[in-house]
Amino acid sequence: MINKEKTTIRKLRFKKAESIYLIIRGLEVGIASGLICVLYRYALQIAESGLMNVLSYIKGSPSKTVLWLLLAVILGIIVSFINKFEPDAAGSGIPQVSGEIRGYFSLNWWRVIIAKFIGGTTSVFCGLSLGREGPSVQLGGMAAKGVSRLTKSDKTTELRMISCGAGAGMAAAFNAPIAGTMFVLEELHRSFDKALLTMGIVSSITADYISKIFFGQDTIFKYDTSTLALRHYWLLVIMGAVLGVAGVSYNVIMVKAQTLFKKIKLPTPVKISAVFLIRAVIGLYFPQILCGGHSMANLLINERPELKILVLLFVAKFLFGALSFASTAPGGTLYPLCILGAYLGAIFGNIAIETIGIKEALFEEFVIIGMAGLFASIVRAPLTGIILVFELTGNMNSLLPIATVSFISYAVANTIGTAPFYSILFEKAVEKTDTPTLDTGANEKVLQTFSIPIGSPVNDKRIADIDWGKHCIIVSIERNEVPITPKGGTVLKEGDTLVMLISQRRFSQDLKRIQELIDD
Repeated sequence: MINKEKTTIRKLRFKKAESIYLIIRGLEVGIASGLICVLYRYALQIAESGLMNVLSYIKGSPSKTVLWLLLAVILGIIVSFINKFEPDAAGSGIPQVSGEIRGYFSLNWWRVIIAKFIGGTTSVFCGLSLGREGPSVQLGGMAAKGVSRLTKSDKTTELRMISCGAGAGMAAAFNAPIAGTMFVLEELHRSFDKALLTMGIVSSITADYISKIFFGQDTIFKYDTSTLALRHYWLLVIMGAVLGVAGVSYNVIMVKAQTLFKKIKLPTPVKISAVFLIRAVIGLYFPQILCGGHSMANLLINERPELKILVLLFVAKFLFGALSFASTAPGGTLYPLCILGAYLGAIFGNIAIETIGIKEALFEEFVIIGMAGLFASIVRAPLTGIILVFELTGNMNSLLPIATVSFISYAVANTIGTAPFYSILFEKAVEKTDTPTLDTGANEKVLQTFSIPIGSPVNDKRIADIDWGKHCIIVSIERNEVPITPKGGTVLKEGDTLVMLISQRRFSQDLKRIQELIDD
């Protein structure tokens, strides 16, 4: 414990050396997370390709079809036992990583990696409407935790490594290093930490580099640029409002689907195998909606389906996605929700082209805008969504319309008042445990950074006049890039960055209390 405390204090005293330390740790995280996520991405490609080959092989053969349906049931039972073996590997994985970072959980990193890898690959081979991005976030975070444990890192560094590993996983899955870093800051931490930013950028770029070695440097989406005339920007206001309402509806329906699934009075293996069986039947008639949605994306860009086909595929993908998510099978929702956004954009663009007479070349522009707009309203991370779409397409020409729609949809969703998707999942995950599952004998202090926002209730107050809690100590204040030694009479100002030591035993409770104290 003493050595670990010295390591924590080192972060405060030797800032120049700490920068090199953060870069080295970021490289370690990027390599470990990048490799495991590339392997997972490769396995999913094989699984999805194998699924299409199976569907082609059994086509027109009743006996082969029956055998395939039976195999789907067996694989569903296997996935249910994988979830029982490691419950923290079920579902997307992003809420679990968020819970680990905030001190609610202490995940078994190697068990999660094994269960997520096998369960996620099996689910995709069976065609569930789940993507690789959420699992990649969790796999990246757990790979980083493994590195931290093997190198005996202090707790502060471990939490930073897990955060950056999650961002590196997203970078490797999407080929989007900047979005991976922004996802950590905007969604997982919701604060700006320079140390986290340094390590996060290095780890995400490293993971992205490893991913591109194996999968090439092409962007995931390719489309022709066409600029929307300024006189038609009123369409973007309507589109933003529509996507805002759609995002809220998505959150409500997905959560209700999971709740209803849990209420079904059947053994879990039976319920999950039933979902796999339903998937197998659907795959015989609508193979386009299976898996994450790559087939739907190619269909959208290459063939430009007519309006009724767009609506049919959107509804089918949404309902099948809700069923797949409700089953808690290992798999992500990020890419499927991007596909849903793309189809909503395509539907909106199709209607606009037909009714207003704008040029048809704008069809793909609406597709990309829809993707970013729905992401912003569902996840409530508009900056991440904007950057993600830019990195998915490699095109900056659409930045203004994408940003316009994203922030309108974000504002509409916030105005309606429902919580962000991953916040809802995080709260539901925390409800399952009465007390945080911290490491036994966790006496170490954790270094945490907080930024005082405009309008904060602690602004213009002395440190001594604020009840920080007996387990929290302010060790440094940074104001306008200048460090200030904290004293009882020090007056806090908007924009100050507080560096605090928090007891690991009460980390989750104190972290939440201080955030509420500063933000409310």
